[in-house]
Amino acid sequence: MGGLIIPVATLSLFRFDGIATRLWVIGQMGAARLRLAGERRAQFWKLCGSGTGQGFTPKPNWGVWAILATWPDEATARDAVATSPVFERWRAKASESWTVFLNPTSARGSWAGVNPFSPCDLASNTGPIIALTRATVRPSRALRFWNRVPDISAVIGADPNVVFKIGIGEVPLLHQVTFSVWPDAASMAHFARGDGPHGQAIKAVRNGDWFAEELYARFALLGTVGRWEGGDPLARLTSEKDAA
Repeated sequence: MGGLIIPVATLSLFRFDGIATRLWVIGQMGAARLRLAGERRAQFWKLCGSGTGQGFTPKPNWGVWAILATWPDEATARDAVATSPVFERWRAKASESWTVFLNPTSARGSWAGVNPFSPCDLASNTGPIIALTRATVRPSRALRFWNRVPDISAVIGADPNVVFKIGIGEVPLLHQVTFSVWPDAASMAHFARGDGPHGQAIKAVRNGDWFAEELYARFALLGTVGRWEGGDPLARLTSEKDAA
């Protein structure tokens, strides 16, 4: 792509073991916001918690937290993740941490009133597909939404094609983010638009006006750093990318 400068998104996950560090990171939901507000390299950022299991439940997982951010280019993203005081402090307290670097390829909708991703046309990309969905659930529809989630979670968990998945969110029950990695666009589309629980939920969302705000984004994988659950969940994909 020559000298083209492409905005880059990052998702950083942190695992905190023990009561002391978990209480510390809860306090960071206020303290880290002040520090990130002064991080001039970041174009957009959000601090998120997660749900139990793979994150697709309304019950909080007090041990797993995330920072999602966008940066003007890959070099800035990698330097910021490595040197920003917030990232450094969280890594020092965490038992493990892992960051995924992403090129936005498509994005529609809004997050807190803006679309934080600047898609680049990567028509030649035939590698893995990363999908991110973010929604603000209308309070009057929250019960119906969460009644759907267990079925969707079970199906995605059993799908042999999904390489990695996690559910995170800013506000429990109402602000939800799903992040999943697929080997190719076809396998992701089959899950998302089939006649199973997820496809049925999409139809219900459209018919019932469940969301006050929603965003759907797709990314190409740039690389990863760190470890999660003892290793790099995308090691196979990144090695294939480097060999291509």
